[in-house]
Amino acid sequence: MSFASRVASFAAMSFSLVALIGTSTPGWANGLDRSLIATPTLATLNTLAPHVVPDQIAPGATVEPEVSIPDVDQSVVQDDDDNSYDSLAEAVADQDTVAADDTMRCLAGAIYFESKGEPLSGQLAVAQVIINRAKSGRFPTDVCAVVKQRGQFSFVRGGRIPSIDEARRSWQTAVAVARVALSDAWDSVASEALYFNAHGRSPGARMQRVAAIGGHTFYR
Repeated sequence: MSFASRVASFAAMSFSLVALIGTSTPGWANGLDRSLIATPTLATLNTLAPHVVPDQIAPGATVEPEVSIPDVDQSVVQDDDDNSYDSLAEAVADQDTVAADDTMRCLAGAIYFESKGEPLSGQLAVAQVIINRAKSGRFPTDVCAVVKQRGQFSFVRGGRIPSIDEARRSWQTAVAVARVALSDAWDSVASEALYFNAHGRSPGARMQRVAAIGGHTFYR
């Protein structure tokens, strides 16, 4: 065999041997290739990747923003029934019987002199007339001014309310009724009345009757 033929045979054998190794030991070849690639460690991957807990949010669910609900202080929640009464007599009995200011003293004075002998509903109606006048815009805007207005109430003398024995039960009742009226603790049946007079007296031509209580008839 010539030298050239020997070189060619050796080259062919070498090529066959490399092909045999590549096909029969793929794990070794793949392992050799991976050893040449620098890969990050598992800890490094966990640090770089976002932290997601897949079972906390269902697929397709809408995530609502959190709403902060302030705590309610129950001590400042008012009960609408705290000031309710079963009767006018109960409302009157629950009041202080001391006239605290001029407004209450004037209103109680009118109740006392005009209706101390009337039922409680009649006394409250008198008080309601005076309060309605002060709110109407047709009379003075102050309760005392309404009571002391010239020619309106016969018990007023020279623009003054006569002195009253405040130890009398009828005065104390008048004060309590005045408190009920001023605090709107009970609805009067004469809630729209602006006038009243004794039964048997003719009202003004344009007055409309609202109620009749005790010895008085009430009009608007």
